[in-house]
Formats: sequence, structure tokens, C-alpha cells
Amino acid sequence: MLGDEERGTERALVRESLRYEDLPEGGEQRSRPEVTQGAKRRVHDADGPFRAERARMKTEAMVLLGHGGPEALVRQAIELGEPGPREVRIRVRAVALNHLDLWVRRGGPAFKLEFPHRLGSDIAGEVEAVGPGARGVTVGERVLVHPGVSCGVCGACKSGSDNLCRSYRILGENTQGGYAEHVVVGDDAVLPIGAQPWAEAAALPLCTVTAWQMAYRKGAVAPGMTVLVNAAGSGVSTMLIQLCKLAGARVIATTTSAGKVEHARALGADEVLLTSEEELTAGVRRLTGKLGVDVAFDHLGGEPFEKTLAALRWGGRVVTCGATAGFHPNFDLRTVFFKQLEIRGSTMGTKGDLVSAMALVQAGRLRPVVDRVMPLWDAAEAHRVLERREAFGKVVLEVP
Repeated sequence: MLGDEERGTERALVRESLRYEDLPEGGEQRSRPEVTQGAKRRVHDADGPFRAERARMKTEAMVLLGHGGPEALVRQAIELGEPGPREVRIRVRAVALNHLDLWVRRGGPAFKLEFPHRLGSDIAGEVEAVGPGARGVTVGERVLVHPGVSCGVCGACKSGSDNLCRSYRILGENTQGGYAEHVVVGDDAVLPIGAQPWAEAAALPLCTVTAWQMAYRKGAVAPGMTVLVNAAGSGVSTMLIQLCKLAGARVIATTTSAGKVEHARALGADEVLLTSEEELTAGVRRLTGKLGVDVAFDHLGGEPFEKTLAALRWGGRVVTCGATAGFHPNFDLRTVFFKQLEIRGSTMGTKGDLVSAMALVQAGRLRPVVDRVMPLWDAAEAHRVLERREAFGKVVLEVP
């Protein structure tokens, strides 16, 4: 049974959750989203747990009804709950693809999805409504979303290492993502973008925080070092090249595509190895006087990881964040301990990392790389572009 004070709090929350904000756009009032009365949802506030009726709105999305190829992505109307306490509803304007989207779509034992499932980790849009107690954000503000979701109360979260939270999730991977016209996220996930174009803003979050942690926290890149960045055309690698140059390092990048060589150089790579013509380890030895690199960054795994490990100098380290070319590299462990090599794993980055990176973006010292922009409803073809490895930088879906 609820006391009088708790009932009063519940009634106040219900009134707040049913309120809509009309945003001016082009001098006209926008129409309100279609709303239905939805299921009850448990929420909490300072007075303790209680249940409250939450309104729901209808919006459109590209969803997965099951795992499969690109054709598994279909357009569908969905229901979305009104923002609850400390939550924000965003009118999505752009959402960028990541290789993670392909893995989730294809399926695997690590993915336990609730269908229909929405992909999409990298979101940019405008704040359309805020829930009770939402802080640091205003209706109408242009924002991007940090894709990491953590509990906020464990030791890792409280110490600023939220990506080490045991309940850590990534938008679009094991929770609903941004392939939609609207999304509801926590108020702690949004960052203002000012006048930055939607596609550029959407191209930033996941690859930027991943590269920031790899370069500065795991790789400890410093002036005078020589570093290796594999797969120069990926979103993470386009950021790694820039971040390592900002740290004063010499950058050797790799690509299998001749058409991407000059793009990598334009980003700041000092040398670019075309590994379809020259073997990676041999190329690195040639460029370093047979010494090898101080730090290598890899998200390919498989055979490329083996060659990357062999390209390290004595006492060097490799930082890995993915395994798109294979999960089981084959290497001689004796090489690791005789040469005193380090292998460091890295996943995502903290919310604070994105704040730091955004300062460089806004100062014009770090830039997102957008290969192309496509309509959200062409998400299936965008997946094919990524699978064919045609892009240099990010493929972004524009949301009408």
C-alpha cells in the first residue's frame, strides 16, 4: 500500500509523463506524436519504488525481426515509452553504422535480443522531451549520445570507469539502438554539439571513445613513438591516426585498398602500407630499420594480428579492440615473453573520454570522417556497403 505522500508523488509523475513539448521548427508548431496508453513500468525516486502509468508514442524504425542478412532489416512502426525520471527523448536526425551492427544482425551466442530489435550505437538529434528530474539538458538542444549504458552506482561507475561496469551495455548491441525516428536515453548520455552537422556528430561517439582509450589509456602514445594503425579506413582507425599524430607520434597505417592510401595520408599518416602488395611485417621492418613499432593498434584479429605482433619492437605493445578477420590468431607464445611484449584488450571508452574528445572536435583539431550519407530506410544497402569494405570512414543514415 502507498502512503499519501507516495500517492502524491505518483500522481505528479503521471502528469509529467503525459506532457508533451511542442518544438518550433521553421516558425511553425510541430504536430504531436501519436500517443497511446501503455503498460506500467517500475521506476524509482527519492520516496522509494512505485508503479506509474506511462504514456507511449508511435514512431517508425528500421528493425530486426530475427537474425540474418541485410534483408532482415525492415521498416516498422514501434511504440516508445515517454521519458521517465532522468531520461530524455531525442528526435533522431542521424545514426552512424559500426561493424558491431553487422555482428548483431548476423547473430551469435553473445547476442540475446528482444525482437523487434533496433540497431544503431551512434546517435545525433535534438531533445524533444525530458522526464522528471532530467539534468543538464534542455528541450530543443542539439546533442549526440554516448553509446555506453552502465549502472551508475557500482565502484567502476563511481570512479569514472563506467565502461568497466559489470552490467555495461552498448546501444544497438544488447539494448535497443537508434535506427529510429525517436529514442529515449539517460540524461547522462547526451552531449551538446552546437551547430555541428548531424552526420558529422553521429560519426563521432563509438569510434572516438574507442580510439581515445586505445591511444591514450591503453597505448600510452607519447612524442617520438612510432605506431602502427591497421585498417586505416575504419571509423576507429581514422580517429586513431589523428589522435596519435596529436600526441606527437609517427604513424604507419595499413590498408588493402589502393584507393584508401591517399585518404590515410590526408588524415596525417606518415607512411601507408598497401598490404595487398607488401606483407605487413616486412613493410614495418623496412620502414623502421628492422626495429619494429612501439605500439600497434588492431581490430582485425586472425592472421593480421599474428603479423602485427611480429611487427612490434622488443618491449612493444599491441592494443586490440576487435576481431573482424578471425577470433583465433595463431602465434608463438615464446615470442611474447622473450621480446617482453604486451597485449592489451580495449572496449569502448568512458563518458569522460568523449567529453575530452569533443573539446578537440570543437577546436577543429579532431574531425569525424564521413564517407557517405544514406536514408535510414536504405539501412540494408548501407550494411552491404560496409560488408563490401567500400567506405573510408563512417557510413551515416539520415533520419527524415
